This record gives sequence, structure tokens and C-alpha cells, in this order.
Amino acid sequence: MDHLWSPWRYRYVSKGDPSTACIFCQKAAEHDDERNLIVYRGERNFIILNLYPYATAHLMVAPYEHVATLEDAAAETVAEMILLTRRTQPIVRTIYRPHGFNIGMNIGESAGAGIAEHIHMHVVPRWPGDANFMSTIGETRVLPEELPETYRKLASAFRA
Repeated sequence: MDHLWSPWRYRYVSKGDPSTACIFCQKAAEHDDERNLIVYRGERNFIILNLYPYATAHLMVAPYEHVATLEDAAAETVAEMILLTRRTQPIVRTIYRPHGFNIGMNIGESAGAGIAEHIHMHVVPRWPGDANFMSTIGETRVLPEELPETYRKLASAFRA
């Protein structure tokens, strides 16, 4: 059996410093959306760029409510999370023209959640060949656009 190792993923699946504040709660409370890469604020959730994206325009929809599981979240929060997730697709599709999307959540550390204490929905645009040897073997992501530029484009589209 062949094995491909991706040790760079360790920081996402290992426990962080327990004294560190929740990054989603911290960013939402600061109200400095450009610096924190928050492209949209809803009533119960916000949409934020992933600081360590799998692909250009990798977004996350996170509730303001600090909850670790879907069943702990208010029904209204979950409903808005799904509606905002749906809203991201045509915006990202118009700007970046992906051929597909990965959309999902990792609930709990053993499921791969990098921030297990605060649920969040990943929206990852995909293109043919975007998971190539650079990310799999070279432990390097090749992104054609800097995060501030992605923020500018997406925040403008969400405001429109």
C-alpha cells in the first residue's frame, strides 16, 4: 500500500493551546472586517475567508453563537447558515468560475475539525487539477491571488 503524507495538516488536527480564545468569536467581535477577512455579516452568521485556504475563495460560514455541534445551535442559526452557504455559490461562481464545490463541516477533532469548539461550514471552490502534486507531495499550496484581493472581490460582491 502506498502512503502520501501531508504533515502540514497536523496543525489543523492537533489540539491547539487551550488558553487561546476562539478565533471565530474573536474575529466576529472585533468588527474590523477587512483585516479579519469577513466578507459578509448576517443576522446570526458571518462569512469569512479561510486564512489557510485549500483553494482561492475558500470561504467559511460561521455562527456568532459559540457552539461545537449543530444540535447545540439554535434552529434559526442553522437555517441562516445553510442559506448563506447557498448564497456563496453564485457569487464565487461569477467571480472565479469554478467547475465545482466542496461544501461541508468537520464536527469534532477526530473528524478533522481544526477549530472543534465552534462549528463552521466550509465552501471550497474546485477546478480540474487543483489538487496536484504541489499540495499533496510538496506540502505547498499554489494560490493565484493574495487574500486581500480575494477579500476585496468577494466583499464587494456580497454588498451588491
